[in-house]
Amino acid sequence: MIYERSIEDKITETIIGCGIEVHKILGPGLLESAYEECLCYELSQKNLSFQRQADLPVIYKGVRLNCGYRMDLVVENLVIVEIKAVEKLLPIHEAQLLSYLKLYNKSVGLLLNFHTSVLKNGLKRIVNNFQNFSASPRLGGEILLK
Repeated sequence: MIYERSIEDKITETIIGCGIEVHKILGPGLLESAYEECLCYELSQKNLSFQRQADLPVIYKGVRLNCGYRMDLVVENLVIVEIKAVEKLLPIHEAQLLSYLKLYNKSVGLLLNFHTSVLKNGLKRIVNNFQNFSASPRLGGEILLK
């Protein structure tokens, strides 16, 4: 059986490459907003479409509530990217991205923590396997390290 990579896999690979380029030039120690701006520049150079600070409403009992949630980036309307500049990624960061994936009905997201000596050490790929759309991230997703 030949495994064919999904479009999400190809997009995440490109996003990671762009993130590595940004990190290689800027290094750690800046604010998330600086990394976001530079990552957007790199994504545009790769001709990828994206939304910055995309609104994420919560649907509660059939009512759309604007609770102020914003996703850092949504690339090609398929992959959610959350940018961090923190000492280390915590389970709450993973839970946040998994919740965003569920609410936005997407399957793949990336956490990019630029406050590391090597970006590879601050990278997590999160997959929402759509088993259950409850509030608990334990029931509806899987965290994959890459």
